[in-house]
Amino acid sequence: MTSQRTLLAATLLLSALSAGAHQGKSTHQGGIQSASAKAVKADYDIVHTKITSEGNVATFHIAVSGKAGKTYPTKTGKLGGSAVFSYVWPTTIDPYAVGFESKAGILAFAVTSHPDFDDTPLYDENGDGDTGNDGNLWHSHWVVLTKDDACGKDALKVVDIPEGSKPRLPKTWPGFPILLDSPGWSPLFKGDSLEVKVPFDDIGVVEAASFDGVTAALRVNASVHSPLLCVADVFKVASGKLSLPGKVNR
Repeated sequence: MTSQRTLLAATLLLSALSAGAHQGKSTHQGGIQSASAKAVKADYDIVHTKITSEGNVATFHIAVSGKAGKTYPTKTGKLGGSAVFSYVWPTTIDPYAVGFESKAGILAFAVTSHPDFDDTPLYDENGDGDTGNDGNLWHSHWVVLTKDDACGKDALKVVDIPEGSKPRLPKTWPGFPILLDSPGWSPLFKGDSLEVKVPFDDIGVVEAASFDGVTAALRVNASVHSPLLCVADVFKVASGKLSLPGKVNR
């Protein structure tokens, strides 16, 4: 009888552990699943990337093997050569959908931190009454990316705006001479996950899109000149090869 009770208790314990593990993974179903990589810092080691929609709102989600958003760039005290840490969702959405010229490059949604400059002049993220001193806090952007060997072979940059040109730009463009938007959608960090809710006039353009997930460090050109902002160090790509395999709501 004792051995039967012991066996029953062990079975119940295993069932409870299995259920708990299943519940713990429930928020990381679907999307792009990525194996953890020991060579990547845990807070940038992507294990899950997903975009879902409800009504006219899209939710951008990334989970990592550590605590999301834990590590920030080191402050240098100057703009030129400074670093930008980022969680990025490259998409197939036409840049026109968020206010840029059509087919201007790869539209990506990004959550970034950079202590040496502030590129959200309309918002006071730290609530101290100064809108120009909170670039170190995690905040969101739309960016348009393209390849430029000036950043390194096959490396990406944020598309520069040539002097004198006047391309179509979003109303919340922060004034930098690059295709960058500062829409003010607040990222939410919770444990291993990061999520941002983004409203769209036409949610259909999101639901028809493909996507990927990337963690990376960007760097401002030391001369603060074109190319202004290069992707200098890719920490991890969710799909492995930036093939944008993710499907919204799947």
